Amino acid sequence: MNRIDRTFQRLKNDDRKALIPFIVSGDGGEETTSRMVLELEAAGADLVELGMPFSDPIADGPAIQRAAGRALGAGYTTKKLFRILETVRSRTEIPVVLMGYFNPILAYGVESFCRDAAQAGADGLLVVDLPLEQLDELKDPFRTAGLHSILLAAPTSGPDRIETICGKAGGFVYYISLTGVTGTENALNMTEIHGNIRHIKSKTDLPVVVGFGISRPEQVREAGLAADGVVVGSALVRVMERHIAGTDLFEQARLFIQGLRAGLDSMESGGEGSLPRATAV
Repeated sequence: MNRIDRTFQRLKNDDRKALIPFIVSGDGGEETTSRMVLELEAAGADLVELGMPFSDPIADGPAIQRAAGRALGAGYTTKKLFRILETVRSRTEIPVVLMGYFNPILAYGVESFCRDAAQAGADGLLVVDLPLEQLDELKDPFRTAGLHSILLAAPTSGPDRIETICGKAGGFVYYISLTGVTGTENALNMTEIHGNIRHIKSKTDLPVVVGFGISRPEQVREAGLAADGVVVGSALVRVMERHIAGTDLFEQARLFIQGLRAGLDSMESGGEGSLPRATAV
């Protein structure tokens, strides 16, 4: 059983929601990334998304673009990504999802990438720019490697599209809470988000998580009322950017994730009065 499946089953049994932070692999160096995963888990993360730096992203906002630029400028390669994964996997069983773009995967070789990623310790792969109609190119390599194919659903996805996504996805379905790039600070329409998540959940037994534009404990809490998990990326990446050269990097990241965890836990306990203030926007 894939680590993603085990984790969501445990969370369901405990009546809890998944907190899923996103960081850019190689931002700050290999050692920083591998240690950051451990720090995030200790602070309350249930899964971690590792972004794969790419020079021409289409879904990433400025914060993640800058982090990818820092990693690429410091010599990031796919081989280094796999070394990071191996280090992480030697210390923890937290599920890791790789998120990125198809070009580096194609350049590495699709079958080789899926095999090496799984052997290094990845559990799922989310390819942001691969059209659903071309997903079959990855189906056999995914299955052979034991990787879950994480798929995106958006506010603009129609009913037929949602049904197809749910039929092809593995691990969980990732619902994008807004139209736009990561890190967008527009107000979130939680009524619409809840309705769309409920529709997706009616079409699949897979967990449904929500991300994009979520940065504060109260947003995590509200999103978690409908979703099985919440992804927070750009806000954490901005915390890292501010402290990447300092001695308090890991402490600041831990405090931020602990605040988000408190937001989810307040939902689970029914409390609202003690939500921590957001510090990362």
